[in-house]
Amino acid sequence: MFLSRDWKDYELIDASRGEKLERWGGIILRRPDPQIVWSVPDREKSELWRKADAGYIRSSKGGGSWKTFKKIPEYWTIGYKNLRFKITPMGFKHTGLFPEQASNWDWFSDIIKNSGRSRDNINVLNLFAYTGGASVAALEAGASVCHVDAAKGMVARAKENAALSGLSKLPIRYIVDDVKKFAEREIRRGHKYDGIIMDPPSYGRGPSGEVWKIEDELFPLIEICVNLLSDDPLFFLVNTYTTGLSGSVMDNIYRLTVRKKFGGVSQIDEIGLPITNGKLTLPCGCAARWQRRD
Repeated sequence: MFLSRDWKDYELIDASRGEKLERWGGIILRRPDPQIVWSVPDREKSELWRKADAGYIRSSKGGGSWKTFKKIPEYWTIGYKNLRFKITPMGFKHTGLFPEQASNWDWFSDIIKNSGRSRDNINVLNLFAYTGGASVAALEAGASVCHVDAAKGMVARAKENAALSGLSKLPIRYIVDDVKKFAEREIRRGHKYDGIIMDPPSYGRGPSGEVWKIEDELFPLIEICVNLLSDDPLFFLVNTYTTGLSGSVMDNIYRLTVRKKFGGVSQIDEIGLPITNGKLTLPCGCAARWQRRD
């Protein structure tokens, strides 16, 4: 499993009965997670869970809402190594950041830093880029970045995160668009990228109502994106949160696309976070990593 172990401002304190207890800087949140099917003994008596400042409470009618137990700021910031991120309770239990992705940031950052290439010669494309965790990591590592997401608000947050990290003056393009349409236009323009990152949702809609269903759309999109890679690409990274797309499925996709064209090696495994209480691990989906060289 690819584990994100190096956080200091984030901690997964405990996990039990469909909920996780997390520390985001100085704020403790409770959030639902369907992977947590186990139960920690005496959770109701635990002082840990009573320390929560706020929580996302599921509704019996579907969805849910945030409930504050103590006064918390509208937003605050946390850091990961040299990066800074804006955190705030958002719709559908989100906070604006997926901390498990830090292991992926470290992986491709090392590839970028060890490539021997200058920033002008490393172009990274981040699709479904959300609030820009991977974008600022690639930027800080020494790449030029193109950040693409269909949600205007998420792109605005990504700009804030780049500014908080002191990276806003470095070469990054922000694009609000449907990722497939953008990728197809980039091929027609003859643009190439040395690294591609994508973090697709299981289901979603583009800015013009385009329907995205990962089981139907992921393979065709990867086929398209392989044609955006430069002649000597560095890496290709796909994150999936859908339980139906196993590591073997992603390995098959890579064999038929990026490895077929460029060779190289791939490593596919679960991605996760260590849980402090009980020394358990929370799985958070699958990461499929490819790189041109060992």
